[in-house]
Amino acid sequence: MNILKEKILSEGIVLSDQVLKVDAFLNHQIDPQLMKHIGHEFAERFRGQGITKIVTIEASGIAPAVMAGLELGIPVIFARKFQSLTLKNDLLISKVFSFTKQTESTIAISAKHLTASDHVLVIDDFLANGHAAKALIDLISQAGASIAGLGIVIEKSFQDGRALLESEGYRVESLARVGSLADGSVTFID
Repeated sequence: MNILKEKILSEGIVLSDQVLKVDAFLNHQIDPQLMKHIGHEFAERFRGQGITKIVTIEASGIAPAVMAGLELGIPVIFARKFQSLTLKNDLLISKVFSFTKQTESTIAISAKHLTASDHVLVIDDFLANGHAAKALIDLISQAGASIAGLGIVIEKSFQDGRALLESEGYRVESLARVGSLADGSVTFID
């Protein structure tokens, strides 16, 4: 997806050979026009798959997930990283380790919003080692729902997340596949 790759090259900041900062347009400040294109692209890639819900994780996955949900005409559920007073009963719960924050969080979804009759598209901002994706897959599995695939905005292909997910039979569609962050520059695959 050229518009996304151009945005990464012009506004992304390589912090190390493992970390790409995209807070200018994706995970702090959000570029709504870019999100509209991203939502459309995910919808095109997964249209006709019988998807009934989109599941993401707060907070950075919400914008692309909502735009894809708008395009597909389906609800979006986001896993919360902490319990609130309004989210405490009948929960699906999993744990996720954040590579960039180096912390483990408990995530939860209300079981009333996700059931065995749902066919789910998972959307997230990054795929690195696959920890967030695996935690979301765990929540979906607890509900007995099926998974159509995973839509990833930016994949760090030099890490093992894609290989892990594909080895378990999941379809992974990434809009921008980063092959390297070496020497402070972004190199794409594809």
